Amino acid sequence: MTEDLRSLEFHKLEEVILTLGGEKYRAKQIYEWMHKHLADDLDEMRNVPAKLKESLAKDYTIRKVHAEKVLTSGIDGTKKYLFSLFDGNIIESVFMRYEHGNSVCISSQVGCNMGCRFCASTIDGKVRDLSAGEMLAQIYGIMKDTGEKISNVVVMGSGEPLDNYVNLMTFIRMLTDANGLNLSQRNLTVSTCGIVPKIRELAQEQLQMTLAISLHAASDEKRKALMPVANRYSLDELIAACRDYFDKTGRRITFEYAMVKGENDTEEDVAALSSLLKPLNCHVNLIPVNPIPERTYEQSDRTALLAFKNKLEKNHINVTIRREMGRDIDGACGQLRRRYLADYQ
Repeated sequence: MTEDLRSLEFHKLEEVILTLGGEKYRAKQIYEWMHKHLADDLDEMRNVPAKLKESLAKDYTIRKVHAEKVLTSGIDGTKKYLFSLFDGNIIESVFMRYEHGNSVCISSQVGCNMGCRFCASTIDGKVRDLSAGEMLAQIYGIMKDTGEKISNVVVMGSGEPLDNYVNLMTFIRMLTDANGLNLSQRNLTVSTCGIVPKIRELAQEQLQMTLAISLHAASDEKRKALMPVANRYSLDELIAACRDYFDKTGRRITFEYAMVKGENDTEEDVAALSSLLKPLNCHVNLIPVNPIPERTYEQSDRTALLAFKNKLEKNHINVTIRREMGRDIDGACGQLRRRYLADYQ
């Protein structure tokens, strides 16, 4: 099988071009065609010699994503993309418009193995990891469809990014490469359910991106009920890793907290969360949980949500309530893909 040319970092592409007998500067041309001009085919590269393209085509291809379905929210203009990959697998991506610029939320895996109880992405498990090129292709596909610039990238779609660590690091280097989109690391957010050894490894990279931790409970007992990963790593271990991440990068941690009615939204919960996070330089994102048919979880009501927020603020913890985007188009992770697969199986 041919290799994905779009997954090659710039220096590796240079090596390939030189091996094929091409001039070194051709690598820059080809890289810019893929990552600046968003070319999906070698034939689009008008200033690259035909002989070099023929040589490349023997071992490499540019793996495209194809939009099987695009839903647009009638509420806020959010777009939900169902992309098919070269092997027929299906993934999701989301495009969101904000005052500060456009954001995309991309998937890092086909499915997910983490088993979080409130997430549709994980119900059927993980099929495979995505390559760096397939992660980039989601962004490029959305840019081509909307004709708009992307200011922020969030790796928070289907999958656990730190469970696909090597490809994630390649993706980050390519996303921020000056020869490509040249996105600032500060405009990148990577979310994890809390794989402690990988958080510590990520800290060593000393990136200036935002690390978002899916927390969702302030006690080990409650977190285990919601997130199987808590059976492997305790909250004490997770918080210690977060402290290490801040010490090494100077970047404030974001904690994602899905509010589930009667499960994690009580006065005892907010007191425990305040005690857990108060020593940290962090920000809390309160998220009204997205109900899914396979689970019985309900959203906390607005009164409970605001009370929770106010108590965190009184304890001097930075907190926001995440604006719900795309609720009318299956905007939450895994919902649209799961419904699509059910219709076609």
